Amino acid sequence: MRAINAMRLSGLEVLPLVEGGKGIGATNGRSAGAWAAAGGIGTFSGVNADSFDPTGKPIPQTYRGKTRGERHEELIDYAIRGGITQARIAHETASGRGRVHVNILWEMGGAERVLKGIMEGAKGLIHGITCGAGMPYRLAELAAQYKAFAYPIVSSARAFSALWKRAYHKYSDWLGGVVYEDPWLAGGHNGLSNSEDPRKPESPYPRVVALRKTMNSFGLVNTPIVMAGGVWYLREWENWIDNPELGPICFQFGTRPLLTQESPIPEAWKQRLLTLDEGDILLQRFSPTGFYSSAVRNDFVKELEQRSHRQVAYTAEQLGEHTAELAIGARGRIVFVTPEDKIRAEAWMAEGFTQAMRTPDSTLVFVTPDKALEIRRDQADCMGCLSHCLFSNWAANETGTTGKAADPRSFCIQKTLQDIVHQGGTENNLMFAGHGAYRFARDPFYSNGFIPTVRQLIQRLLTGD
Repeated sequence: MRAINAMRLSGLEVLPLVEGGKGIGATNGRSAGAWAAAGGIGTFSGVNADSFDPTGKPIPQTYRGKTRGERHEELIDYAIRGGITQARIAHETASGRGRVHVNILWEMGGAERVLKGIMEGAKGLIHGITCGAGMPYRLAELAAQYKAFAYPIVSSARAFSALWKRAYHKYSDWLGGVVYEDPWLAGGHNGLSNSEDPRKPESPYPRVVALRKTMNSFGLVNTPIVMAGGVWYLREWENWIDNPELGPICFQFGTRPLLTQESPIPEAWKQRLLTLDEGDILLQRFSPTGFYSSAVRNDFVKELEQRSHRQVAYTAEQLGEHTAELAIGARGRIVFVTPEDKIRAEAWMAEGFTQAMRTPDSTLVFVTPDKALEIRRDQADCMGCLSHCLFSNWAANETGTTGKAADPRSFCIQKTLQDIVHQGGTENNLMFAGHGAYRFARDPFYSNGFIPTVRQLIQRLLTGD
């Protein structure tokens, strides 16, 4: 195994090993601080992070506002206070070693306001900002403003080229690195473009070579690329280390740090990770962001699959093949479907899926009365956690709406991610994970249910395993 040498990142010589930031509560100040203390770059999630009461218990993020706009303001306040809290914990835990980064999703509601609030309240404690889930053009300026290094997340050379030409060339001194996140292997939200087939994964090597060539053309020869998604054993990436075609390379670990002593996820989640089989992670498009995302195919995801399967196209009047009348709703309103779809719909209704819910695509999905009630309640309770939400039709604009109907085929992402990280069940919540998570069950490092500390994990990584 070729040696992993220290590299200058975010202003300090550190191990080129990065903790992936992940989302709500899946990384926090304690885990990020421990990663930094071990000599690498720790990343805490700045997405609605926890703050604590005087007894040390997380403060529940409950919303009292009567309107979405009012609840959105509450959400931003929670996010800023939580981010500052986690930054302080990370700083204290790191004890001056390594680097501490914050991870922000550009498509989250109020992302810019949240980031500014965290950076203002935690001045000097955060060395870098990692940002993806969208095109974070403004990140370059914000990072420079707070003298932190920017690490935009991209999945193609083309995406970085757009970022550089529009904004980042103005703030090149504060570009700490470029994170290449493999859209087929990474956990959470993925950057697949419309031209890429989710069923046909591409090798990351030529894509990263293309990214390096693009960066070199902009004079960024010495700017590191952070490889994220699918990284488990470093020995499998040995030909990437000190490779002149790739230039300086770091490795980001998102899934493996979930199973550490310092990881904040509940014990039930950790134990579930130890039981996964290959193929248990599904790349799907149910997220209200509109992005593809990778998560464990548990009961929660299976219900979403089944919900979308129970779907037919309809028209308000007879049109083309839509010649069959179908009565829906308590009043038996008539819509028109194909004769074949009428048979299917009536069979679903006979099974108890009696509620037909309209989608923005002129289709009907059939769910139980209880599920329909849950969907409508979650849509009504929206607090604007995304800049644009397909599920609730919230948008952070003057009208407060996307202009499209709310989509019952999706779900409230804030609700389920808050629940699973705060002792909620692992079967009935969204459970993000990278596609290599099945390796927990096969890796001898985790035999007999062993859960390492962050320091033990990093020592293991440095051996190549």
